[in-house]
Amino acid sequence: MPNSLPSYSSATKELTLKQKVGQLFMPAAFINDSEEEIQKIENSIRTNNIGAVCFFHSRASAATNFEGKKKVVYNDDSYVRLKHLISRYQKAANVPLLIAIDAEWGLAMRIEKTPQYPYAITLGAIQDNNDLIFEVGKQIALNCKEAGVHWNLAPVVDINNNPANPVIGYRSFGDDKNLVLTKAEAYVKGMESVGVLGALKHFPGHGDTATDSHLGLPIINKSREELLENELYPYQKLIKKGVDAVMIGHLSVPGLDDSGNPSTTSSKIITDLLRTDMGFEGVIISDALNMHAVSKKYKEKGILEATAFIAGMDVMCFSENSKEGIEKITSSATEKRIEESFKRVWRLKERAFLDTHEEKNINLQSSELNKKIAEHSITELFGNLDVTKEIRTNDFLNISLKNQVENVFSKKIEEKFGQKHHQIETTTMDTVKSLVSKHKNVVLALFPPSMKPKNKFGIDEKLLEFINSLTSKKNVLIYLFGNPYVLDLLKFKSNTNVMVVYQDFSEFQEVAYQHFDGKIEARGKLPITLKTFQV
Repeated sequence: MPNSLPSYSSATKELTLKQKVGQLFMPAAFINDSEEEIQKIENSIRTNNIGAVCFFHSRASAATNFEGKKKVVYNDDSYVRLKHLISRYQKAANVPLLIAIDAEWGLAMRIEKTPQYPYAITLGAIQDNNDLIFEVGKQIALNCKEAGVHWNLAPVVDINNNPANPVIGYRSFGDDKNLVLTKAEAYVKGMESVGVLGALKHFPGHGDTATDSHLGLPIINKSREELLENELYPYQKLIKKGVDAVMIGHLSVPGLDDSGNPSTTSSKIITDLLRTDMGFEGVIISDALNMHAVSKKYKEKGILEATAFIAGMDVMCFSENSKEGIEKITSSATEKRIEESFKRVWRLKERAFLDTHEEKNINLQSSELNKKIAEHSITELFGNLDVTKEIRTNDFLNISLKNQVENVFSKKIEEKFGQKHHQIETTTMDTVKSLVSKHKNVVLALFPPSMKPKNKFGIDEKLLEFINSLTSKKNVLIYLFGNPYVLDLLKFKSNTNVMVVYQDFSEFQEVAYQHFDGKIEARGKLPITLKTFQV
């Protein structure tokens, strides 16, 4: 790695115009890459004077390939490989690289065997205790620093007001603008407290979409006034308080730009709205430029990057055509415009590399914090509390959907209450139906296979039918260890009780059991609106 980061006054004199443009590019790096691909990235960093890299797990799991057919290879040593590759890429750089990663819920978002913290939707359920969210931001930032990462591309400040949203959903703090604002602010302050950079995303707001921008271009059909009132509200407030960066999402927003240009290449959205009207002076970074929402529109290599830059972008994230993009920007943009972005990016680097925070991350364990969050987020929804008491104090059927993690919750119930645990899957349906016929009361632990709504959160249609039949005929108490939007797939009687636990971590299952056993009360509040429970 280069010895140190030169001052801006030195760098602006020493670097050529083309080298300055190279500093604006952030290609993807892959933790589980082949040696051949690693050497290609090293060569690109050297020859193009690349300024930053963003780490992803593997080529099969990144951006447009994340739901593809390529097999994702998992390695227990991914964290070690990450640190090793950061070292290699830094050595290849002419000046220190800014290292970025998406770590919304911790390094575990990209790297196995690393600390994982709760999703934003879980944090959104916490009431009157934003200190816990500050601590999440801080701990994630410490984990990043330990690995050599300077820039966590988080938090998501999208207001998830579309239940069918395929890509945001659980990554959002909720569907209320004030809740999203206060939670995001606490998270940002937590990161800032230990000197890690952040980025608000996905401007101007990716919450009210039913299209995944990895695969197509979402359209937001709202007026400018509506967007300023809601989607843009957290950005306006947080920008006034000072933020490092804002990430531009790939969105078509006719109310802000009726030209048909996606926000990524829209000067009306990037320069006029964000830079001028909202007064943002920090770094503006693109969402991944290989995403199909924009990449399919620009066939010639480098044109997308140059067009985004002309519109006001400072950092081109996940550019697959860095060489061509650098050439096109260098040959077409004014020296003044290049210098403006270069200065903003260099100032960001100075904050990262001249960091004076001394605090070190001694303990990477997330368990204690996760348990506190579980205690403050567990949420009780409509139902009949008398029925819940009746279930606890009488004979009941103890069942769960087949899950991908150890079911601590149902096992503890079996040990304490003597009610044998039965797991439901399509092959055991007849057996479980027979057991159901003998019980009036049922406790169901629901572990959806996916946090995303695609294919009904991964729940088999027959199992959904079985659950709906169960809730229509029996006294049912459900503990949901997953995305609360799952509940919109279910049909309930008015006396059905649902406990939303949000996560399947062992700490959350332990807290759920304590709640079932009457040892703790539910403190959380649902951060979204469900059709199922609207009254």
